[in-house]
Amino acid sequence: MHENRTMQAPTRHQPAVKKVCIIGPECTGKTDLSQQLAAHYKTGWVPEYARGFLNKLNRPYVLGDLLQIAHGQIRLEQEWAYEANRVLICDTNLITLKIWSEFKFGQCPEEIRTQHAAATYDLYLLTYIDVPWEDDPQREHPDKREHFWQLYRKEVEDSGVPFVQIGGNRDQRKAAAIAAIDKLLATGNPA
Repeated sequence: MHENRTMQAPTRHQPAVKKVCIIGPECTGKTDLSQQLAAHYKTGWVPEYARGFLNKLNRPYVLGDLLQIAHGQIRLEQEWAYEANRVLICDTNLITLKIWSEFKFGQCPEEIRTQHAAATYDLYLLTYIDVPWEDDPQREHPDKREHFWQLYRKEVEDSGVPFVQIGGNRDQRKAAAIAAIDKLLATGNPA
């Protein structure tokens, strides 16, 4: 079992590859935006490992499952970093596990905190809650969207990584994200 394994810190990505993480509460268009951006930049995108993991789980998830999900998310980022074309798009990261762990279980394993702190990103695209909620068996709290938005915003603000809030309709979101990434690629700073 993987439960006793220690996570390897994410390796620093290639200098020429900028790492962009799309982050935000559930059901805010992260996966859709990730796919759009990957197609636009002709690069790969790192899917949310938790979705596939939970689809195969035949029981409610427990705190220990979050460690396995963290291992998988880190592994996917490491694998895709070497395939990226100038920019790597990450559909979420360990911030999500930290927030969910604290909310659902009242604590976050130190290993997740440590690995999150060791991860490097060049830009966060923080997706806003202005898109309609879509029911999904893995989505848990349609009534707490504002609460989670505030938690994600605080996490990205505290990270020290530049971030851009992404909102509006699908086309507006894509345009704002492309503008931020183009600026990052041209100047090294999206701000």
